[in-house]
Amino acid sequence: MNRALLVGDTPPIPLGYAYVAEGPYDAVVIGSLTLPQLLRFDLEAVLSALAEGMPVFLYTPGLPEAPKNRALSASLTAAQRELKNWGIVFTDGGRKRLVTAQEARALLSSGRRPGPGAVLTPLAKEILEGSD
Repeated sequence: MNRALLVGDTPPIPLGYAYVAEGPYDAVVIGSLTLPQLLRFDLEAVLSALAEGMPVFLYTPGLPEAPKNRALSASLTAAQRELKNWGIVFTDGGRKRLVTAQEARALLSSGRRPGPGAVLTPLAKEILEGSD
């Protein structure tokens, strides 16, 4: 199983990685963020991983909300949009299944394809596109 640096809380749903607290790792999984972390995003490990082209996944149920404050809610939405622009892949871990490179190889060997709405890691996408 691939290793991922875990930032925040452990997602309650398996995302296909064994979580580690330090390197080496193949990806970063953000299990949760606090309001200040989302609004002033400066998590060094995540930014370094993005700069190196490493996949970074954010478990969306772990995102903070502010439904009673429209201005704050709009700022949170803008911050999420910025993270997506940086290349962070948002996943809910349930409805959209995360497919790793290892799982992509297994799917190919059995002649299957990922289900609709699956989120592919960059390497998994490359593996599956190379089979077409």
